[in-house]
Amino acid sequence: MTDPLSAAFDAARDAFAADEVPVGAAIARDGSVIAVAGNRTLRDKDPTAHAEMLAIRAACSALGTERLADCDLYVTLEPCAMCAAAISFARIRRLYFSAEDPKGGGVEHGARFFSLKTCHHAPEVYGGLREREAAELLRAFFQARR
Repeated sequence: MTDPLSAAFDAARDAFAADEVPVGAAIARDGSVIAVAGNRTLRDKDPTAHAEMLAIRAACSALGTERLADCDLYVTLEPCAMCAAAISFARIRRLYFSAEDPKGGGVEHGARFFSLKTCHHAPEVYGGLREREAAELLRAFFQARR
């Protein structure tokens, strides 16, 4: 059985290899990974093609539902506000993320979407898992582009 966070890191490394910002996401249900995606904003020419959005779409398609109430999302970077909203709308049970994103994050930084009165569902949130590894991957990506 594949560890969901490891699957997310594999997707992040694949995104890096494709010259995309190296963020990966995986969704698990009952201990099994049902969807994995890496960022594809450049490839798809779509500003919403974040790893989390793509994984949510794939999981919903695989399960035939718009609600993922019994699913957990693993992502290598703190989700932005857009992705946090999608996580809420999908009713994801738990969010696990690696590196914090003080500039663009929407969970523990920035908008703090889940703490807004207009947020109808907030998942359990666990941050900092393999944080150093995720931060090093991001740092290497951006250093290579300077």
